[in-house]
Amino acid sequence: MSGQTCLDFGQASRRVAGVDEVGRGPLAGPVVTAAVILDPARPIDGLADSKALTERRREALFDEIREKALCWALGRAEVEEIDALNILQATMLAMRRAVLALDPAPQHALIDGNRCPELPCSAEAIIKGDGTVAVISAASILAKVSRDREMVTLDAQYPGYGLAGHKGYPTRAHMAALAELGVTPIHRKSFAPVRRLLEN
Repeated sequence: MSGQTCLDFGQASRRVAGVDEVGRGPLAGPVVTAAVILDPARPIDGLADSKALTERRREALFDEIREKALCWALGRAEVEEIDALNILQATMLAMRRAVLALDPAPQHALIDGNRCPELPCSAEAIIKGDGTVAVISAASILAKVSRDREMVTLDAQYPGYGLAGHKGYPTRAHMAALAELGVTPIHRKSFAPVRRLLEN
């Protein structure tokens, strides 16, 4: 927890949601977001940026967050929405969906990154918040574990692409599989590497 804060924003008495996303960079699959309001009476030790944790630790915290949080929700934007809107706007939409699904609703939201979606509550963007603000870290863990699990499922539906391993990111193995096997319905056709394959 070194260097991490819980609610050091003068908002400890308010319901503050942390919001983060996973999946902006991949060539395949949805972008998944999570929104979490932690319960001050049920602290969770070891919250950190999901990317800095081992898979085993993420899985354990995933269960603990869902059990102890005051409330949590997932949001998503599908490949078709990403292609229609662009990845930034699709991410904002997915974040808004996650926050709107929270019950009770937050009075303030802390968003990982440099911009905020349109929300019915006040919000502020915090760059690298997933590594410095506990409630955003919790959201990053929920989003990453949820999306990673989904990519494992999609790997079984679309074998040969290695989705369970690279989670849709443009690795060398993924690019080679795309060139050999072609583009699937879960690939983002607006992303340049996929678009170029379709054009050729």
